[in-house]
Amino acid sequence: MLAGGIVLIVAGAEVFFDGVLSAAARFGVSAFALTVVVSGFEVENLAAGIAADLNGLPDAAAGTFLGGTTFLALAVAGIGALIAPLRVRLPAGALAWTALAPVPLLALGADGTLSRVDGAVLVAWFAVALFGLWRAGRSLLRLADPPKKRFAVGRIVAGLALLGFAGELLGEGIHRVVASFGISESLLGNTALAASVEAEEVGRVAVPARRGRPDVAVANIFGTIVHFACLNAGVIALVRPLELDDPTRHLHLPVAAASPLVLVALFALRGGLGRIEATLLVVLYAAYVGVAIAIS
Repeated sequence: MLAGGIVLIVAGAEVFFDGVLSAAARFGVSAFALTVVVSGFEVENLAAGIAADLNGLPDAAAGTFLGGTTFLALAVAGIGALIAPLRVRLPAGALAWTALAPVPLLALGADGTLSRVDGAVLVAWFAVALFGLWRAGRSLLRLADPPKKRFAVGRIVAGLALLGFAGELLGEGIHRVVASFGISESLLGNTALAASVEAEEVGRVAVPARRGRPDVAVANIFGTIVHFACLNAGVIALVRPLELDDPTRHLHLPVAAASPLVLVALFALRGGLGRIEATLLVVLYAAYVGVAIAIS
């Protein structure tokens, strides 16, 4: 049920976003403006977090955005750059906004609780951080206009319906895995669940990099980090406040805040990610998973 929920969430998100982008083209909405708003808005990650939260698994829910941020900044960036180096000079503002994006989450979650008030603050911060990122590096988020396809609205509705069903399946699957195998929900959410839902990100980074557009690849990583650490965290807390356990507070939360800083530092100091920097990021992610398993 867990695996099936993940597969259906990814499939539903693909259908949903295909419909959104097709509708933008068909109805004359600026595809550039739409991309700026939704570049990192990963419905599958948000749906997984909400499903876990509503099923009484707050640490697994927090893992979708905390573990997801760490997975993006270390594993996705590292594996993507091993496939095709990400050499690109980025505006200082784009680096700064990406590094700053998780700071409010770290401050608000330090007491072990993300309340609805905290969630509202994070959503407001998301608007500020995304605008700052967009303003600092507009070219990083510029994508080609999507092709017009038929039944755009139908695709949106079908994607939402599939996501709703998949979220219920995933939540029940998490419950059964935790109960059957004795796996810590914070470990499951921050490692296996986050990596499974976000595995397709490696392709979304590697493909444009191999086609000579490392800026697009990096834009996907940076934009998604801002979405995860601000919007996803805020929305999930608004749906239902999160009580964080000790491993989440003392490991997963600070690592999620530090990982984008490490990534940004490499871009600032090395002008991008070559295979040496990529290997370092992958090793750091492996070390993080090892520590998470040891303390769970």
